[in-house]
Amino acid sequence: MVVAATGFFDGVHTGHRRVLKLLSQIAAEQGKRSAVITFWPHPRSVLRQDASQLRLLSTLDEKRDLILSAGVDEVIVIPFTKEFSQLSTEEFLKEYLAKRYNVSTLIIGYDHRLGHDADMTPQKLMEISAEAGIETRLVDAFQLGESVISSTKIRRLIAEGRIVEANEFLGYRYQLTGVVVAGERLGRKLGFPTANMQLYNPLKAIPAFGVYAVTAEVEGRVYAGVCNIGIRPTVSNKESVSIETHILSFNEDIYGLDLKVSFLQKLRDERRFPSTDALVEQMKMDKIAALEIVSAAQNI
Repeated sequence: MVVAATGFFDGVHTGHRRVLKLLSQIAAEQGKRSAVITFWPHPRSVLRQDASQLRLLSTLDEKRDLILSAGVDEVIVIPFTKEFSQLSTEEFLKEYLAKRYNVSTLIIGYDHRLGHDADMTPQKLMEISAEAGIETRLVDAFQLGESVISSTKIRRLIAEGRIVEANEFLGYRYQLTGVVVAGERLGRKLGFPTANMQLYNPLKAIPAFGVYAVTAEVEGRVYAGVCNIGIRPTVSNKESVSIETHILSFNEDIYGLDLKVSFLQKLRDERRFPSTDALVEQMKMDKIAALEIVSAAQNI
């Protein structure tokens, strides 16, 4: 028998981890395995016409790793299709959870939905679960201060460049991961060589244009860094968006290697400078500010 929680769990934020903590506790008390039953791709990418605008906090691998690191025994991924979306709450509970996955106890969040039933209430869900032989445990909304935590809210914070708040809600530093590719070497000409990143998953939410204090991980080594996201208006006439990181105290050829950038704080907006000399002076100040922020964060 299995104690389970279901949902998309994008970002596996602090609210999600409250659910996962209860899941693990109940499973341990009952001597059963704990499992998260999640979906991929995101339902919006399958069901809505604006799917191209969807950006996610975590890739499938990131989500799986975060859930397992929270102490859950197993992550089960159900392919989300239009056909699957037509299942009623009763069908999902009985055919999937009870029969297929042997779920005996289900942990659900305060706003969680199962199936396409529009009028489903927590009370009705508990009644249908009982008919399927599944006990349900409801988790209340989790707040930080006066704010209820949600993946939607965190995506908005990231899109606005409000990284400190987003990280507080996530419970960890927001990350982008990709491969280092050849760029135009504009930073190197200015004395600030950068690693130009191509994301492994183009659906990852990208922070607002600007300059950020970050850490950069290369081959297991972590360095302080300054990341610029934007179109580099002072040195380039192109409109393509780049994610470039100047890694402090680092001067190695890393083209083709994995790069993980973790965001700590936004330093400033991206803007056009009157000259490259003015840009270089600002970059020197960005470097000092980023080093102070990263050093302070590592000492906490």
